[in-house]
Amino acid sequence: RPHALDRCRQPPRRQPLQPRTRAVARLKNGTATSAGGIVVRDLDSTPQLVLGRRFRERDGETWTLPKGTPNKGETTEETALREVREETGLTVRIVSPLDSIHYTFIQKSTRIAKTVHYFLMVPTGGCFEDHDHDFEEVRWVTFDEAAAMLSFDTERELVALAETRLRDSAA
Repeated sequence: RPHALDRCRQPPRRQPLQPRTRAVARLKNGTATSAGGIVVRDLDSTPQLVLGRRFRERDGETWTLPKGTPNKGETTEETALREVREETGLTVRIVSPLDSIHYTFIQKSTRIAKTVHYFLMVPTGGCFEDHDHDFEEVRWVTFDEAAAMLSFDTERELVALAETRLRDSAA
């Protein structure tokens, strides 16, 4: 009697291999809104604005404008005033609205389209020592310094717009 291992086996007929496509994780979509400000002052006829330095795992060290998310029931203006006060330690007054910036980022499998509304502001009191933990450092810089220090192109463009508006309103 032949041994089972001695019998020839024909491999089963298979369809030709097709290229496999990998499943792509579908991102959910979301939106977010924030508000902040460009706080300006004149020091010896030289306009300056406030920047803050923060460290985040995904970005490393960044220099940015103060901004943050609204609390329930807050208007955009109220959010901007509160966030600037919390992040810089300064109390401020809104002079005029500026443009909004838009960008997207991915957080926990969600693609978030974010809009940040900015306002031109002037300080009315407070001090940098009272800023919260969102920034490691807060300082006044000239518009030229800001252009070199800011980490994000959208904020550099917004600061350039603010400088133009300030120059036009002074003329």
